[in-house]
Amino acid sequence: MANRLAGETSPYLLQHQDNPVDWYPWGAEAFARAQELDKPVFVSIGYAACHWCHVMAHESFENAEIARLMNELFVNVKVDREERPDVDTIYMNAIQVLGEGGGWPLSAFCLPDGRPYFLGTYFPPKDKFGRPGFIKVLKAMAQAYERERDKVMENVDGLVDGLRHVDAHYRGAQAGDPGALVPSMIVTAGRQIAQRCDAEHGGLAGAPKFPSTSAHEILGRASRLDFGKPAREAFVLWARKMADGGIYDHLGGGFARYSVDDKWLVPHFEKMLYDNGQLLGVMADAFAMTGDRRFAEVIEETVGWLEREMSDASGGLWASLDADSEGEEGRFYVWRPEQLAEALGIDAMHVASAYGVTEDGNFEHGTTVLSRVTPRGAESEEAHLATLRARLLR
Repeated sequence: MANRLAGETSPYLLQHQDNPVDWYPWGAEAFARAQELDKPVFVSIGYAACHWCHVMAHESFENAEIARLMNELFVNVKVDREERPDVDTIYMNAIQVLGEGGGWPLSAFCLPDGRPYFLGTYFPPKDKFGRPGFIKVLKAMAQAYERERDKVMENVDGLVDGLRHVDAHYRGAQAGDPGALVPSMIVTAGRQIAQRCDAEHGGLAGAPKFPSTSAHEILGRASRLDFGKPAREAFVLWARKMADGGIYDHLGGGFARYSVDDKWLVPHFEKMLYDNGQLLGVMADAFAMTGDRRFAEVIEETVGWLEREMSDASGGLWASLDADSEGEEGRFYVWRPEQLAEALGIDAMHVASAYGVTEDGNFEHGTTVLSRVTPRGAESEEAHLATLRARLLR
């Protein structure tokens, strides 16, 4: 039997309409009900293409026993961050005030009026991956609200105070003229970003590795000022390693949300509209700096993907593309040598050599995420590879 989400229009909320959880959409009704019952509120925030949102939904929200516990202890609210980015921003800021890394699904335990007292992200049903189990967390958060209200209120007051500071800082920044950023500030920021960059693989050092487009763009701006050469080198290396790495879809175009490793090799396969919109600008700057046709090709291929897969007949654009294919993360994007041979015949060896497809693979179950592992060849060779990639995409 469908729950209250059945009447919503959000694709993400509709994914949860058949959960045994008594979900409310975000709104006054949910919080009025919580205040009437004096129950805490569990707010779960995600989006339709989010892999770990799907995992938590399958493990916990589709589980009848866990749903019974949720319904008994909480008023439960589902939020689509792509529909309500304002709500998502508040709770994302709150988890960062706690010093935790944010992400989705975002799980917030709140007072009946929506103020959070504890936040987390993905929880497995039982203790796993060094994370507490969701069943344990549900019971602990309900018990804290029921028996330790003073401590809960202290947490709430601290979080709200932290959010006020974040908001004041943001409003202060917005009050100034964004165009008034003076060259010396850009150079200083560029130096600091360059110091944090991975000198071998590009991008900000460490893993997981995100495109971090704003930082990348500052390097680009710094490259035209006093910090020119080092900023330019860091900017171009970053762009080139992303364009050659597995984070880029070498068949269909477009960048995945992030790489799980520091080499840009294995992506978290979902593709976000906002990431790719910003990365088109980065790749355009890289092409302007270098004249390297590879960057122009990435732009053309990414625009092709946006037009082919992300454009809706109504004239709009879809916000994201799911990481999962046929129930498996990344299945649509990975290859085995025999699959290449079946699709391309004798030409398979050219693609396997250029994009690192081996029997051992670089991903799960002997599959390979395509990444460019050989230098670019003559124009005729690259044109032949482009033809082969197009055949694989069909």
